Amino acid sequence: MASEVLTMQLNNGLQIPVIGLGTWKSQPGQVEQAVKDAIDIGYRHIDCAYAYRNEKEVGVALKAKFGDGTVKREDIWVTGKIWNTFHRADLVEKNVKISLADLGLEYLDLALIHWPFAYKEEQDLFPKDEAGNILFSDVDYLETWKALEELHKKGLVKTIGLSNFNKAQITRILENATIPPSVLQIECHPYLNQKKLIDFAKSKGIAVTAYSPLGSPDRPWAKAGDPQLMEDPKVVELAKKYGKTPAQILLRYQIERGVIVIPKSVTKSRIQQNLEIFDFKLAPADIAHIDSFDCNGRFCPLTAASGHKYHPFENDEF
Repeated sequence: MASEVLTMQLNNGLQIPVIGLGTWKSQPGQVEQAVKDAIDIGYRHIDCAYAYRNEKEVGVALKAKFGDGTVKREDIWVTGKIWNTFHRADLVEKNVKISLADLGLEYLDLALIHWPFAYKEEQDLFPKDEAGNILFSDVDYLETWKALEELHKKGLVKTIGLSNFNKAQITRILENATIPPSVLQIECHPYLNQKKLIDFAKSKGIAVTAYSPLGSPDRPWAKAGDPQLMEDPKVVELAKKYGKTPAQILLRYQIERGVIVIPKSVTKSRIQQNLEIFDFKLAPADIAHIDSFDCNGRFCPLTAASGHKYHPFENDEF
């Protein structure tokens, strides 16, 4: 029997499920079944992106679940993202339409600007020069935002938002937007709890989604000896205390903070476990204890874009 998932109302009046299935790093041949399993289990929110290179498989899964009557289109929240090589105004719609075609959908529930900086247009995902350096574009993310607003007016996207933007960049969007962002998606977990940025976003009516809420243990650039959040003795101890898994503790922590979570898994049992976080609450003292783990431990710094004038982690306090 499918579980019931709580939702959160956004500043545009729409309801977003507070937990979704993340699909970053989900391999071809695995993500289709993961999405089918997630929907059967009760997930009603799938987080996607053009850059993940797996939206066609997600689309196959969605078509199957619509076709067998498990869900209708309006039951599922699907997020997509504008990649760095599509920031120019004339390319934003192209990016969205590629994603829609791959996903087999007529609209996205949410479209995010994946990163505030742009790469050289109409190239590979990570266009490089002969020395292996990323080729930047100087397209202003305000141009990208204005194009997203137009897609909202056309009905291709129901909600628009930001990903990996810092406080100054969010402020600049708000000062120039006709439609304010509804969602900010950021890396967020106890080693990088993002309290200041979350408080700022909420003060502006922007909901926050945590990506890598489990510490992204399968990130491609992880090295031997790197901290493993789910193996942290403090997290393991709390899991024992509550009779839950470390992952469930980490996800519940975000729910208690009013933060949406999108844990990635392709393993059915873990997909199920990650949803079983609504039958317990963390004591305030334990939330404060988890808050104390913060060490500015960013697992996804995208250092390949270092030096870009719009890199979000080099030019702002948070």
